[in-house]
Amino acid sequence: MSVWLARRSEYQSHPGRGFNSTREDSQYQRDRARIIHSASFRSLQSKTQVLGLGESDFYRTRLTHSLEVAQVGSGICEWLRDQPENAAHEPLIPSFSLIEAICLAHDIGHSPFGHGGEVAMNTMMRDHGGFEANGQTLRIIARLGEYSPDTGLDLTRRSMLGTIKYPTTYSEVCNYVPVEPDNPLNIDHWAPPKCIYDSERDVLEWLLEPFSQADRDRFLTTVPSPRGHGRTRYKSLDTSIMELADDIAYGVHDLEDALALGLVDRDVWMEQVSATLMGWPENPINRHMDEFNRLLFSASAKDRKHAISRFVGYLIRSIVIHEQEEFDAPLLKLQTVMEPLAYRILRLIKDFVMSHVIFRPELQMLQYKGQRVIVRLFEIFAANPERLLPIPVFAQYEQVGRRAIADYLSSMTDVSAGKLYHKLLSPTSGSIFDRP
Repeated sequence: MSVWLARRSEYQSHPGRGFNSTREDSQYQRDRARIIHSASFRSLQSKTQVLGLGESDFYRTRLTHSLEVAQVGSGICEWLRDQPENAAHEPLIPSFSLIEAICLAHDIGHSPFGHGGEVAMNTMMRDHGGFEANGQTLRIIARLGEYSPDTGLDLTRRSMLGTIKYPTTYSEVCNYVPVEPDNPLNIDHWAPPKCIYDSERDVLEWLLEPFSQADRDRFLTTVPSPRGHGRTRYKSLDTSIMELADDIAYGVHDLEDALALGLVDRDVWMEQVSATLMGWPENPINRHMDEFNRLLFSASAKDRKHAISRFVGYLIRSIVIHEQEEFDAPLLKLQTVMEPLAYRILRLIKDFVMSHVIFRPELQMLQYKGQRVIVRLFEIFAANPERLLPIPVFAQYEQVGRRAIADYLSSMTDVSAGKLYHKLLSPTSGSIFDRP
């Protein structure tokens, strides 16, 4: 038995032992409080969402994004609870405290410098168990968090399960496509599989313990791919709500940032988004398209916010509960899904933001710079662990090897990683009194 499982077995009356009714909310309030007061959550204030830190005071960071995901998640649960057709499912719909805990925690495993930083971390860990942001989230919750010496943040079982987007391990879905020549200055092909780490397999098994063997086996099913990583098929009810909230916040609110900073060309928007929406005659936005476009491109932040808020409301009201007949356990059987038309609209806007904002060379330069910082720091510490790692980190390194370096660097913010880079590589930077 692992140390983690042995420690958990002491808590036979622990509130997370099973999946209690969401009406018993105090346990989830405690979970939410522990997440909010954790160092991992606080560090999100200085981690990139889309735009690099320091470019403006307006746009989202990982922290403000997580707060908005929690608000949207609560809105989804309120909407679902108010629908008469969901009366039979009402006891299982997450309480506000539960869904907020899950949503607030969903990004705490992210490394500095956004998705580019995640790829850089995995580049250095690909032969040592990998690095994936959601996998790191579970590692923080279960092992690294500061509320327990052995069990991390010591959250309830249901909150922990809700944060797991991809219930499979790195070794089960890892399949890198060879690239020739392998250019160390272009590492995008080392993007990680969506998974948790093999080292947290015992945690996943404990989380699934209350379910039948048939449900567990089905829930862990993966779909292999000959041309890349495999992928998972299933998630819990709570996770499906969190992921929809994340999609809405990611697509719509990142659009708001881009509009406010003048990164979206109105003519391109009209041609690629507005015209496409008008081509979908069943789309309810069409009745107010002229007003919607006017508000989005208004010089007034209040006008933009009004348009964004109305659009978010429309997306939330399009969410319904669907049943997966292959499962017996209600927490796995029930899923939230967005109605097809609303999802098409959201996908259209997310793809537009990806193409015209995130993939802009100006933003890609910032992402590339962050990748080089992560790779160089990792190389330095891997070559000089006893000499350069902080004493507590080196103690962990002696136990878990390079995973300790990954834990250390991923816990940093964009700012602290940049300062450490200059301290190690700039002759005139750094002091013996700087804290590592």
